Amino acid sequence: MNWTTLDYSKGQVDAAGRLLASGVGTPEEIDVALEVLNNWRAVHSFPLNTIQMGLRTRARRIYEHALVAQRLKRVPSIVLKLRRFSSMNLSRMQDIGGCRAILESVTQVRKVRAAYARSEQQHQFVSEKDYIAEPKASGYRGIHLVYRYHSDRNPDYNGRAIEIQLRTRLQHAWATAVETVGTFLQQSLKSSEGSEKWLRFFALTGSAFALTERTQGVPDTPQDPHELTASVRALEAELDVRKTLGAYGEALKIAEDTQMAKAYYFLLSLTPSQEALSVFGYQKEQLERATDHYLQIEKALAPGAQAVLVAVESLSALKKSYPNYFLDTQVFTTSLAKVIDR
Repeated sequence: MNWTTLDYSKGQVDAAGRLLASGVGTPEEIDVALEVLNNWRAVHSFPLNTIQMGLRTRARRIYEHALVAQRLKRVPSIVLKLRRFSSMNLSRMQDIGGCRAILESVTQVRKVRAAYARSEQQHQFVSEKDYIAEPKASGYRGIHLVYRYHSDRNPDYNGRAIEIQLRTRLQHAWATAVETVGTFLQQSLKSSEGSEKWLRFFALTGSAFALTERTQGVPDTPQDPHELTASVRALEAELDVRKTLGAYGEALKIAEDTQMAKAYYFLLSLTPSQEALSVFGYQKEQLERATDHYLQIEKALAPGAQAVLVAVESLSALKKSYPNYFLDTQVFTTSLAKVIDR
C-alpha cells in the first residue's frame, strides 16, 4: 500500500493554516491552502494506523470487545482550533490524527493507560490529560494521550503527533449526545459554545454519569446526589431532551454505497437540514482516493453539515464508534433515564 508523503515544507503548511484561519484570501488562494492542509492531514494516516494498531492490541488484552477506531480531523474543526488558539501553528497541532478505544468501565480504561505507562515503545510520549480525574467544566470525561511517531524504518513520518483517547461506554455516549445536539443546533457545544441551557444540561449529566462511575464530579455542578439528580431532571423536562434526541435518529435517511462489505475506510457526510447521511466505503489501498474525496465533500458542505473520514473494522463497528453521525443517542438516553429515575 502506498502511503501519502509530504509535498510541502512546514513553512508552507503553517502559512496555509494562517490563511484559512484568517478567512482572508482569494478563492484560488483558499483552494491552494486547502490542498496543502489536506496533504498535511493525509500524511498522518500512516503513523495513525500504526499507533491505532498498538492501541487495539493493548485495549483488547484488557477487554476483548473494546471498540477501536481512528479518524483524520475535519477541516472545519482544524480551522476553528487555529482561530481559538491564535498562537498555534498547523504543523504543531497534536490531534490531526486521532484514535480511540471505548471500554466498559473506568477500571478497564485505567488498565489500558497503565499498559502504556509500563511498556517500552519507540514513539515519543508528549502529554497526558486525565479528564476522568479532573473533568472539563463542560462535563467531558476521558483520558487523552499524545505520542509523536518515531520509526527507524519509516523516518519520513517521524514527529507526526497522534492523539489517543480512552473512554468508557458511558463517557462515549455523553460525548455522542453533545455532538448530535450541537450538529442540529449548528453550535459548537463540544467547544463550550452555544445554548447556555444545553451546555448546563450536559455539564450536569456529565457529573451525574461521573457519580454512576464513582469518579470525580464536574466542576460547578451540585455534588450532592439528590440535588444533582433534581437539577438534571428539571432541565431534561424543560428541554424535552429524550423526545428531541429520539426524533433526530428516527428521521435520519441513510444512503450507503455498494462498497460497504469490503471497506476499511468510511467517509461520512451528514446534512442535518435534509436529515440525510451519506456513507462511502473504501478499501485499505484506496486511502488516497478517500482523502481526496474527503476534501471535495468538505469544500461543498452546506452550512451546518459535516463530514469525517474514519477507519474501523466493519460497518457495525462504525455505527458503534461514531453514533453521532447516525444520530444514535440510545445509550445516552437510556443512561439518562436511570439518572432521572433514581
